[in-house]
Amino acid sequence: MRIRVVIAEDHPLFRQGTRRILERQADIAVVGEAEDGAGAAEFGARLRPDVMLLDIRMPGLSGVEVTRQVHAQAPSTAILILSAYDDDHYVRALLEAGASGYLLKTVRASDLVDAVRRVAAGEMVLDPAIARKLPRLLTRPQPPQGRLTGKELDVLRLVCRGLKNKEIALELAMSVRTVEGHLEAIFNKLGLRSRTEVALYASSRGWFREDGEAP
Repeated sequence: MRIRVVIAEDHPLFRQGTRRILERQADIAVVGEAEDGAGAAEFGARLRPDVMLLDIRMPGLSGVEVTRQVHAQAPSTAILILSAYDDDHYVRALLEAGASGYLLKTVRASDLVDAVRRVAAGEMVLDPAIARKLPRLLTRPQPPQGRLTGKELDVLRLVCRGLKNKEIALELAMSVRTVEGHLEAIFNKLGLRSRTEVALYASSRGWFREDGEAP
């Protein structure tokens, strides 16, 4: 039997290229394509493929939430992450959510095909760059979570939506300097160093719903 694969990727060119690579293989069949997180979760529940190739950052649901949903609804589906990001928080959250593998988009075509076959057979597959950091991720404690104020949560919510400091200031009717102060407090309380890290950290833990509000 052929390995049934769903590709979840919001960039059409990359998605189509990945499909062409996989469909050259006699033992692999691409049975669906999703361009956003909700579509990926729906395909996973309905089609129950052998493997889902999943990007992390797509419109709608995050890759972490899709992984959780598919793992719960279709536990026999192996989730293989294919991403440009190797952020520690994402790697940890995705593996904890049930991902069977994590590759970077610099992977060679032959290695991608091999990884699909291996996760379908029940193996764990990690990009060498991910594998090197795994011992540290498994032993390092989580960043401390100080209690964020309401204003800090408002700022964090807009950071997760991709707004810049000036846009956040306009949205919340405060000065840019005040926004910067709230960001510095968020960094200190979470033990993180940049707006990218805090956005990934909040997203990987489901702190905000798809509509941007706190759950």
